[in-house]
Amino acid sequence: MALPSEDGGAVSAAFDDFFQRESERLFRALYFVTANREDAEEVMQDAFLKLWERWDRIERIDDPTAYLFRVALNGFRSRVRRARVAARHLLTTDMAHDPFDEVEVREDLRRLMASLTPRQRAALLLMDVYGYGSDHAARIMGIRASTVRVLASQARAAIRSA
Repeated sequence: MALPSEDGGAVSAAFDDFFQRESERLFRALYFVTANREDAEEVMQDAFLKLWERWDRIERIDDPTAYLFRVALNGFRSRVRRARVAARHLLTTDMAHDPFDEVEVREDLRRLMASLTPRQRAALLLMDVYGYGSDHAARIMGIRASTVRVLASQARAAIRSA
């Protein structure tokens, strides 16, 4: 895929560097939010594709990493909405095998995270795991900072009670 640029190779190299720096971090974040490896991979690919489409205008984006996370979380929310509609029309569900199911600690963590709402997981992940402040996390999630703090607090309370 070629970008409309005089130096397409440099633009492509810059994107490749950004991808190498952020892909594993974004995948881990999405794995916690989605609680599913395949969904996390698909959402991550979609988010990077959307960023790639705008990469020639990246200098206008204040924080490309925050933009990437926001695109990914918005993509996940859209997928959840579409899945809910599709689930209403299905009679059975097919559960995919998660390779971490056999590891007791990871299973406990997955179960705890899955008991939270996607917004609580996202808020907790952005604030506690990646260290974003509530203002920065709010911009990524597209909500108010006070809402991020409430979601993270609710998530922590739910984990403590479990």
